[in-house]
Amino acid sequence: MTTINSLSGGKTSSYIAVHHPADVEIFSLVRTSDKLCIFPDAKIRQIVSDKIGQEFIGTLEQDEIIYTMLDLEQYIGREITWITGPTFDEVIKNHSTLQAKYLPNVMQRFCTTDMKVTPIKDWCYKNTELPVEMRIGFRANEIRRADNMIKREKEDGFQYDRFVVGHSKSGRNKWKELKYRKVTFPLIEAGIFKDTIEEFWKDKPVRFAYMNNCVGCFHRNELLLKHMSVRDANKFDWFVRQEDGKAQFKKETSYAAIQGHRMQFDLFDDDFNECDSGYCGL
Repeated sequence: MTTINSLSGGKTSSYIAVHHPADVEIFSLVRTSDKLCIFPDAKIRQIVSDKIGQEFIGTLEQDEIIYTMLDLEQYIGREITWITGPTFDEVIKNHSTLQAKYLPNVMQRFCTTDMKVTPIKDWCYKNTELPVEMRIGFRANEIRRADNMIKREKEDGFQYDRFVVGHSKSGRNKWKELKYRKVTFPLIEAGIFKDTIEEFWKDKPVRFAYMNNCVGCFHRNELLLKHMSVRDANKFDWFVRQEDGKAQFKKETSYAAIQGHRMQFDLFDDDFNECDSGYCGL
């Protein structure tokens, strides 16, 4: 089976890329077409455009993630395959109707599906012989998350998924369920916790973002979202502009309200842990 490391741009999956090399190191880039969120370095924008095979304007994650992946590729000395799905703007448009806008939320995480899960799945179908072995970056204290993912396996130990395998004469997609992947957890098997990973990256030439995933990730609590609205104002404002008074990322409050909150005290990086940061699990 082809082995695949699914990279997020964080320290944990990057640690796997270093210590558990795979046949394919793959990274799915979250993009936006909003020029208010343009990546500031034109030369780097072109490099990324060349990697994904289409124009790159910007990402709704922190810009540092671009440097993370470029640095990591140099550090491990192996090519990282960059892929991308529709832009976040297109994802929202595709799920909305003329009557109502639909935004992803904790119950319907179609942003993760459309921009991470499906692009990786489609790439595997087109470029490998299924099934594949996919390494997932859960650490030794995340056994419950691993168990939940293992529950999706069938009796043969593999996860199955639906793929577009062709088109009918009318142009409609032809779908088929195929044996897709075997998920493995090298850090759980090796007993690796967060402290080991943090210590490893202290003196390495790889730049990491303050936090992974989208600046306005709805898994984050309101205090952290307010913090991110100050750190990355343009990107957070994109999330504010997606809400229309009816559709919201968080049921209990709007992002405009969060953006307008007054800071009650000075916040420091250590005030937030990874449980606050949200995640795009694959």
